[in-house]
Amino acid sequence: MTTKIHMLCDSLGRPLRLMLTAGQRHDNLTAKALLEGFKAEAVLADRAYDNNDLRRTIADMNAEAVIPSTRSRKVPIPHDETIYQIRNRIERCFNKLKHFRRFATRYDRRADYFLAFVHLAAICIWLR
Repeated sequence: MTTKIHMLCDSLGRPLRLMLTAGQRHDNLTAKALLEGFKAEAVLADRAYDNNDLRRTIADMNAEAVIPSTRSRKVPIPHDETIYQIRNRIERCFNKLKHFRRFATRYDRRADYFLAFVHLAAICIWLR
């Protein structure tokens, strides 16, 4: 059984909210739950998050959706390329988490223990 970590981070690349789901679950199903209760000017995500329902949720937050369109979309939706360049900060945040060996190798068998350690690692990132 595999698991997937979903993360919401701020513009400085610090983790704000973390969720753990089953590995076969699609990213779009978790994205709305991650965004719930947050205010933002823009929401940056990769192509996997391109769907009309998530874009509607972001518009309801009065935020701009900076998400590239998937290749299968008949009419591509333009996005701001300069703002999208900041998206690498979430990748950097995941890289900082992978510096914790327990996170990278997933020593914990139980999901709740693993998520607890991920939260501890996120606290360490905030304290740097």
